[in-house]
Amino acid sequence: MYAVRIIVVLFFSILQGIFCYAQRKMEYLDRGLIGIKTSESSVFLSWRLLATDEYSTAFNLYRQYAKSAKTKLNAEPLIAGTNFQDETLQVGVDVTYILTVLKNKKEEEVARYNFSKDQNNQPYLNIPLRTPKGYTPGDVSVGDLDGDGSYELIVHQTGIGRDNAHNGLTSEPIFQAYKLDGTFLWEINLGKNIREGAHYTQFMVYDLDGDGKAELVCKTADGTKDGLGKYIGNPNADWRDTVPSSRFFGRILEGPEYLTVFDGLTGAAVHTVDYLPARGELMSWGDRNANRADRYLACIAYLDGVNPSVVMTRGYYERTALVAWDYKDKKLVKRWVFDTEGRNNPYSGQGYHSLSVADVDQDGKDEIIFGSMVVDDHGKGLYSTRLGHGDALHVTDLDPDRPGLEIFGIHELKGGRKGIGTSLLDAKTGELLFKGAIDEDIGRGVAANIDPNYKGAYMWWAGSYNAYNMKGEAVGRAPRSVNFLIWWDDDLSRELLNSNYIEKYNVGRIFTADGAFSINGSKSTPNLSADILGDWREELILRSADNQSLRIYTTTIPTPHRVYTLMHDPQYRLSIAWQNVGYNQPPHTGYYLGTGMGTPPKPNIKIVKSKKK
Repeated sequence: MYAVRIIVVLFFSILQGIFCYAQRKMEYLDRGLIGIKTSESSVFLSWRLLATDEYSTAFNLYRQYAKSAKTKLNAEPLIAGTNFQDETLQVGVDVTYILTVLKNKKEEEVARYNFSKDQNNQPYLNIPLRTPKGYTPGDVSVGDLDGDGSYELIVHQTGIGRDNAHNGLTSEPIFQAYKLDGTFLWEINLGKNIREGAHYTQFMVYDLDGDGKAELVCKTADGTKDGLGKYIGNPNADWRDTVPSSRFFGRILEGPEYLTVFDGLTGAAVHTVDYLPARGELMSWGDRNANRADRYLACIAYLDGVNPSVVMTRGYYERTALVAWDYKDKKLVKRWVFDTEGRNNPYSGQGYHSLSVADVDQDGKDEIIFGSMVVDDHGKGLYSTRLGHGDALHVTDLDPDRPGLEIFGIHELKGGRKGIGTSLLDAKTGELLFKGAIDEDIGRGVAANIDPNYKGAYMWWAGSYNAYNMKGEAVGRAPRSVNFLIWWDDDLSRELLNSNYIEKYNVGRIFTADGAFSINGSKSTPNLSADILGDWREELILRSADNQSLRIYTTTIPTPHRVYTLMHDPQYRLSIAWQNVGYNQPPHTGYYLGTGMGTPPKPNIKIVKSKKK
């Protein structure tokens, strides 16, 4: 009987392995409990529902003044939204909020938030920075650098930058890391041999080796100085063309190129390899001045369905190459190379100034949506639509009535070129579901569920009078904003984020971040927008007017809707990793999150917690 039982167990284990996807390793997160003062006697609190929680998990919230017994604030267990408005705060007294979870009729404390009596009545956290003179805090990424379950901020400090199309010297790119309380951790200076600009300096922050602590990985060169003050390569080398009269003034056309993994907690360089693909013959990328060869993108993808890999790229106007790396035993190990090797390959010239990562064929492994073409998890082309280059790309379940994911993209048709200006595709097959803006050159476009009265996404683009549903039907006037998106208010539909303000479709402006500013010029994008605190709604990170601090804005609008933290949704979490790449795009979930959705799916992930303090 025992032998039969063993055989049955093995049989079902094999079936599970065949029909169930492996669990992705994801970072451990604490509850993210946050309190924001909304009046002298009122505090809005919110916290995370984790992927390890049951959807029906009940919470209690307590308030405790110094040397006093704690007081329960909720009359009944909290089983709807993971937020609470305390409107009876005693003025002028420090207070601690205590969050507990109810399990098997027992109560367990899971978070504390100390609220100072001196906290200002403002809808943001202020993070002081050490911004160098002449620099501006640019793109921000997040990662748990110390393994405590709370995110740290990695800030790309930008000085003088140059677009690839223009000559000129640039400032040295700088990265800095901060804790959410403003504690400075380290500074990395990439040096004079890395050019500054939106198309050059892509940086990935993620726990690459599954030790519960995030790393930083980016392109480096001779003279890069790590967080401990140590140099990579030759610190005295200068590979720039410094002759003002030269046709290549300011460009870097020779010299070694590296890829380096930095320790997230110290900023120390851990492992450096040659950057691949190498620049080689410049004309293979399309020109002789590296306008084409120095076009870089990057992302993180679960190519085996379990462990994250980093993917670094080069080129997208003509020759296109992607190289996947695994990080094992503190070393970068090449996984695969995808290279069109010229301009005549059907996968050549299809890249955007952005990319996305998603499991488009639903096999548990990620694909890289590289503009108008998709690279499969094993490094081979899945399909190419041949629709060409563009800027904006949106990949998610835009149409909940269709199986799988969809891709909405826009296309540049410069020089009188004819073709499709906007497209909606089946993400798995590349089937064209909608085409618009025929023979129009389109620069920006958005697709999302923005109407709280309508199930499914709308799509619109710069210059379009109408917004369209997923059937291609005009449904009303298109929003003015074609830049960014954010989940902010009390419903499930998404709001429109542009510059330092938030608008609601058919309503108008609902929030303005006075005294804070966006980045990236006409793109007017945030330093970062992501669900890094509190409940599932997204935080908005913007720079202050003097560039000496970041402001983390978080919503103070109560909502009854309950959703697992978006950072435990694999596609969304990877979207935050690539948000800083090229022309920043808003993140999306791997499922339909919007009006008319059902119970949010529980992500199939395995939480990895750091063993080291």
